Amino acid sequence: MDSLLPRQFEHLRLPPLREELSLHAGPALATGEPSYTLEDPVRNQFFRIDWLTFEVLRRWALGSPQQVLHDIEQDTPLDIGYGEIESVLGFLDQNQLLQPDPLASVKTMAARHQAQRGAWYTQLLHSYLFFRIPLVKPDRWLTRVAPSFEWIFSNTFARLTLLALLISGVQIYREWGRLGSMLMDTFTPSGLACYGLALAGVKCAHELGHAITAKRRGCRVPTMGLAFLVLWPVPYTDTNDVWRLNNKHHRQQVAAAGVATELIVAIWSSLAWAVLPDGVLRSIVFPLATTTWIATLAINASPFMRFDGYFVVSDWLDMPNLHGRSFALARWDLRERLFGLGAPPPEYFPPRRHWGLILFAWGVWLYRLTLFLGIAVLVYHFFIKLVGIFLFAIEMSWFILRPLATELRVWRKLWPQIKTTRRTRRTAWLVGLAVLLFVLPWPTRVQSSGVLRPAEVFPIHAPEHAMLSALPLRDGAKVKAGQVMLQFAVAENASQRQGLEAQIDSLRWRSEGAGFDVEQRAQSMVLREQLASAEAKLDLLKEQAARYSPVAPFAGTLRDIDSELAPGVWVGKNERVGVLVSDKGEEVSTYLDEDTVRRVAIGDSARFYPDGLEGPFVRLEVSGIDQDATHVLPSGMWSAQHGGSVTARDKQGYWFPEHAVYRVSFKVTESAGDLAGRSWRGKVVIAADWEAPGARLVRGMAALLWREAGF
Repeated sequence: MDSLLPRQFEHLRLPPLREELSLHAGPALATGEPSYTLEDPVRNQFFRIDWLTFEVLRRWALGSPQQVLHDIEQDTPLDIGYGEIESVLGFLDQNQLLQPDPLASVKTMAARHQAQRGAWYTQLLHSYLFFRIPLVKPDRWLTRVAPSFEWIFSNTFARLTLLALLISGVQIYREWGRLGSMLMDTFTPSGLACYGLALAGVKCAHELGHAITAKRRGCRVPTMGLAFLVLWPVPYTDTNDVWRLNNKHHRQQVAAAGVATELIVAIWSSLAWAVLPDGVLRSIVFPLATTTWIATLAINASPFMRFDGYFVVSDWLDMPNLHGRSFALARWDLRERLFGLGAPPPEYFPPRRHWGLILFAWGVWLYRLTLFLGIAVLVYHFFIKLVGIFLFAIEMSWFILRPLATELRVWRKLWPQIKTTRRTRRTAWLVGLAVLLFVLPWPTRVQSSGVLRPAEVFPIHAPEHAMLSALPLRDGAKVKAGQVMLQFAVAENASQRQGLEAQIDSLRWRSEGAGFDVEQRAQSMVLREQLASAEAKLDLLKEQAARYSPVAPFAGTLRDIDSELAPGVWVGKNERVGVLVSDKGEEVSTYLDEDTVRRVAIGDSARFYPDGLEGPFVRLEVSGIDQDATHVLPSGMWSAQHGGSVTARDKQGYWFPEHAVYRVSFKVTESAGDLAGRSWRGKVVIAADWEAPGARLVRGMAALLWREAGF
């Protein structure tokens, strides 16, 4: 509307208000000032107005601005002028609260309707992001059934629910392991279908809780139906009528009723799962006992989205439009910190609430950034690639890029003022410094899990049916190469060997004399096969005999000899009785992914820090880098599940890396000290090549785009 000067008010008549509008008393504001609620019953909309606006509206029927001002001056302590009347008039006209002008209303309303609808692509975008489908008008039905649910609001039921929470909590704590295993077992198509049905039922109960509580407080519930958020259906209940309530605690009860309903379902379902025996009933309540807790606490109770938690916090703080007001304050604070414009804040609050709202706004922004990125990725993978890319771009543009572009447009309008302040120059220097730090190379450190162990290790295992006959060396003894470390005795071995040697001699004699006997000559082939078989058995027997007298393959130190091991003691097959550790020093190995290993070269220095020890580190040097990726890890100790640094999956006892990894070997360049002679798990820190912090981000983004660009 055009600005109205005071002289123009002299002959101006105020346009009439719509007859169906009504005013209701609202709660007192934080400043102690009374508030009021203006109701538009046709559109089921409510507007919170302050005392000044209320006094103007209650005198609107006087028709003349001068009479309204004069009457307010006579009856109230308010001191207002024509500007306040103009503001109220603009508010009424903008929200379509005035009676339409029969001469210009058609064109005005058509233009306003077209502006609200926007272009066809805007309508399509809004329909994709959010739309509602009213399904039922439950107000009459709720009026009949609401008294039947009064027992839920009783103190007795609240005490019983708290008792159920205590009992179920104790029982679940006792059976926590079983609960976890049962939860993992339900991640099947049928199990996920059960979770979906449980979630749908709980959400319907959630909305019914809102509706019954609102009806209990005398509010009207015009519609219930389905709302679609990015094509995901969620039930909704129209409880706008609660704005008629002047008691904010009653509004909080309606807002929290959905979460309270879900918690009641979760508590009693948990109790049922804890006390019921295994069977059909326990399987039925299990999805309710698990899904409801997660869905309630993670989604509905969060104030970062416009769900129940948001309205509860908004009513608790008595701040309608909490998100919008905190966002405006945080944007103002950001501009002041960056540019020092000296502009007044959009609203004045006590210092504690002022900083709380700013921190809350930043929390909402970070939460929504994470959430919308996740939704965009899910949408991208849910549809075919071309449609997924298009919808991903829509999500990113609308939820993330659009708010940034809006703020940048504000900065552009303020640019003549921004470029003149000292703080702007300081901000420019800081941004330039941050860019330099991002693009200039830095000395980098590569960290990974590693294992320090002796260069050569020879484990000593007992043969089958073995008795220790001699133990010349004890734990920690030095052993020379070729020296017998211990002796096992077994009687059957000597007798079998003598029998085989006699058989071999006989077969050789018969084979050599086969040329003089026609009958023997005919069986020479059979004799040679029998001789080869007997010699193979003898070789195998000698190899087995060597296991009864293990010889040191290299010089080293004998370790891990059991103190109870003595001659005459029988040991089990393949039982480890000791280990020979080489004196050639130690080596370290680790596994790095393909993006990290490119920054490591042979000769780079490194350090090894053993886990769980506060002692000195060990200096290393990169001695080898595998050219081919490792397809199977040597053991599960390298996997992330067991504390390693490699993301791998277990398949029949073999660990397969999820991404390409390369084995990197190190040689120890100084004495390992107390760590020598044993295997230690720890952390390897490599002094890798210098690299700009942004280079890895750019490579990762380029690799992602290249991988996803193919159809």
